[in-house]
Amino acid sequence: MAKRDYGEGAITQRGENTWRLRYRIEGKPKRFSLTVQGTRKDAQKKLRELLKSGDDDAHIAPDKITLAEWSEKWLALLARKPSDAQAEQPRKRRRALINPRSLERYSQLMRLYILPTLGYRQLQQIQASELDDLYIALEEKLAARTVQYTHVTLKACLNVAVRKGLLASNPADGAEAPSPAESDVGQTLDAEQLKALVHSFRKSALYPIVAVAAFTGARRNEILALPWTDLDADKRTLRIERAIEETKAFGRTVKEPKTERGKPTITIDDDPIALLLDVRAKHQRIIAGVPDGAPVDLSLIKLPADALMFPSMAGADFDCTRLRGPRAVTHEFCRQVRRRGFPKLRFHDLRGSHETALLDAGVPVHVVASRCGHDPALMLRSYAKRHDTSDTAAAVKIGKLLKGSLGD
Repeated sequence: MAKRDYGEGAITQRGENTWRLRYRIEGKPKRFSLTVQGTRKDAQKKLRELLKSGDDDAHIAPDKITLAEWSEKWLALLARKPSDAQAEQPRKRRRALINPRSLERYSQLMRLYILPTLGYRQLQQIQASELDDLYIALEEKLAARTVQYTHVTLKACLNVAVRKGLLASNPADGAEAPSPAESDVGQTLDAEQLKALVHSFRKSALYPIVAVAAFTGARRNEILALPWTDLDADKRTLRIERAIEETKAFGRTVKEPKTERGKPTITIDDDPIALLLDVRAKHQRIIAGVPDGAPVDLSLIKLPADALMFPSMAGADFDCTRLRGPRAVTHEFCRQVRRRGFPKLRFHDLRGSHETALLDAGVPVHVVASRCGHDPALMLRSYAKRHDTSDTAAAVKIGKLLKGSLGD
């Protein structure tokens, strides 16, 4: 390999797709080195970036950058939107998009639980044992699931540092990964309890929302994002294709699910169809300024194309396109179910109760999974955890089937 001027830096191959970069920054007495992965073209590009950072007074020595400094760069990389060229690439090749809520969560985990302990540490000096100590300390004050998410976030952050050549290996690979606790499946209502709960909400403003949750198994944020255009009353179908997302940066917005499986079109019964049509009729009367009971041809009253089934009711003026606050719905739901004798029932438990009722009724698991946008295996595992009477029921059934087989 021909010698290069110090100002140009040097590239030496250290193995298959592994390159060592050596370079100087003007005004710095030390010669820096860095190992990167990829093609020679990738190494040349990285070297140019390093030299340019020196020219721009933005250079951070690879062996000096701290976890706090790198995490800031990592989060900025995640927040960067892909170019048009990247967006046109096949899904498997283009950089994954991070939704704002996930980005906010990563930032929160880094800021609250990782950086206070390890933020000052230089990347190349962080040891796996330090991560073990961090996780042990966090397990004393946080839920197991949160500690596991913290580990996943830190590992992802350091993985990118490895790809960028700032680390030779990821110390998180050698740490003892925290085990997530069994997921909290919440409280499950049987079919009769679910029926009674929905019936008890008849005089509540939440009645149609609770009814849709019970009849469809849809999530709270999916229900609150439903537009009227996703209801086909003639075919008795409801499309669930989006959900509300709340972040500090963007406020209340709507997002689509990551996979097609998360966008089910489900069939619903005549009763919820009638309930929803009644809700729509009320919205049409409000829009037209026609009081309840007054004769009117509703077919002449058109709602906006993006009108929501359950818009925000806040404010003096009714706006059928304004997104409703999910937290306010949960707060009111929990307040009302406490009065009904279910102090630990969550809104999300309506989804689990819907799935359990269908499975108990003998509906095939793949049908229930498709209806709720679930992976069948994951849904069955959750069902087994929350349905503590299933083993007893199985014993009774097998006893009846084999009755008399043990006699003389």
